[in-house]
Amino acid sequence: MALERWFRRKRPTRGDDDDASPAGLWLKCVGCHAQIYRKDLIANLYVCPECSHHERMPVEARIEMLADDGSFERWSGFVQPEDALGFVDTEPYTERLRSAQAKSERPDAIVTGAATLEGEGVALAVMDFDFLGGSMGSVVGEEIARAVERAAAERRAFVSVAASGGARMQEGALSLMQMAKTTVALEALAAERLPYLSVLTDPTTGGVTASFATLGDLVVAEPGALICFAGPRVIQQTIKQDLPEGFQRAEFLLRKGMLDDVIARGALKARLGSYLRLLRSGQGEAEQQAPGEESEASAATF
Repeated sequence: MALERWFRRKRPTRGDDDDASPAGLWLKCVGCHAQIYRKDLIANLYVCPECSHHERMPVEARIEMLADDGSFERWSGFVQPEDALGFVDTEPYTERLRSAQAKSERPDAIVTGAATLEGEGVALAVMDFDFLGGSMGSVVGEEIARAVERAAAERRAFVSVAASGGARMQEGALSLMQMAKTTVALEALAAERLPYLSVLTDPTTGGVTASFATLGDLVVAEPGALICFAGPRVIQQTIKQDLPEGFQRAEFLLRKGMLDDVIARGALKARLGSYLRLLRSGQGEAEQQAPGEESEASAATF
């Protein structure tokens, strides 16, 4: 039977003529350089089946992986970015925006919405690194702030998935202001004692790392993710010293106490669901007590 299945499921091989094969049918793993059949990579949640390197994951696939079937309701997409500074480098900012919007079919580098995750009601915010490097401009900051405030109003936990090169330079100080906006917005969750789980993916850098992405009740990351403010090359050139192996990667930061967990993508949804139930149970115990009294569980989890 195994031989029959092989012939029924004949797949293109690496030796197939390029002219006869669709472009991008095979991909090279960044980690081990193995040639991977695209459909196998997608079926494996964009994780290399040879070395377990976690490739960057499209926003839609990320939402499908985390949200329970049919539960996602989009909130974002109604705020449009503007070129307030008339910024021009090698091309006008407006042209960059149009190109990125046409490619992604969304106005900016963020998708937010309501969903259930392992049966737990959540608000999801997923960043899109393919949209101008996932940079945080005014729209990204506004969408995150709105999602946080709506999550608090609807008594939902908040789950963010960061993938960003940092602040968007074409928006100057307006972009940097989003660090303060997103940080202050999170106070709405704290006031309602609602959990906030932050997932850091490759890469999470700059102003995103320095604001909402590292302020979760639990901060977790995917294996091998680059997480930093300034990149390792900049630091090495500044201090003129060799950096430790794995510097600023998720596993290194877990050992140093910056992260609470490093979770393989295939286990991410189940683990986040467990954390949400744990935090919710601590919240429930606190709400059952007399006013002014604080439980050990709530003190430990918030």
